[in-house]
Amino acid sequence: MVHFVGAGPGAPDLITRRGAALLQKADCIIYAGSLVNPALLGLAKADCAIYNSAEMTLEQVLDVMRQMEAAGKITVRLHTGDPCLYGAIREQMDVLDAEGVPYDDTPGVSSFCGAAAALNAEYTLPTVSQTVIITRMEGRTPVPEKEKLASLAAHGATMVIFLSIGLVDKVQEALLQGAYTPGTPAAVVYKATWPEEKTVRCTVGTLAESVHAAGITKTALIVVGDFLGTRYERSRLYDPAFTTEFRKGADA
Repeated sequence: MVHFVGAGPGAPDLITRRGAALLQKADCIIYAGSLVNPALLGLAKADCAIYNSAEMTLEQVLDVMRQMEAAGKITVRLHTGDPCLYGAIREQMDVLDAEGVPYDDTPGVSSFCGAAAALNAEYTLPTVSQTVIITRMEGRTPVPEKEKLASLAAHGATMVIFLSIGLVDKVQEALLQGAYTPGTPAAVVYKATWPEEKTVRCTVGTLAESVHAAGITKTALIVVGDFLGTRYERSRLYDPAFTTEFRKGADA
């Protein structure tokens, strides 16, 4: 059987107990190159076959899965963060479905959650933003026309931008074409939850300059929005005047 397993974005202890147990009993682990903390591979048994998918094509990955399945072995396809975000798992699952190969999916912790923790931030603040847009800048991989970064920036919502740090100058330009201003708070989180994690706080207007000055060229998220500011309203959920299913408030 094939198990798709999401790890933490970096810290090995962020993997779920189920994910760790699958790594320990796997006969084969296909892991996502430099994105996965190699410490997780230390959970593998001594005779486990280990493959780095960064050096492989989709066809090669699938061939390894087929070989292991034919031999009655257990394969773990180890992704960083949660496989559902930029994990390219759909194309793998579709082939396994077509060939009748059983598999399951174990969730992980996405780096966008790790980034919020690194910044001690809450993406959804009352009266500030109740929407989080997770996206990427168009590069060698295109994005749908209606999802161009400048179009999404028009909403002024909390934005988390993956896979785009190498295009930071274009990212800044696109953000300023939307609802963000040069003074809108922004931040960059390099290798969220890894020991070498680094955070850079800036504004949209100083984003590119700050990234270049920090020497960050890969493995980083860009987050943008007023949630990084200081103004917001208190949540009504814990307001003494607000009645909920579990507590009677002063407005009752």
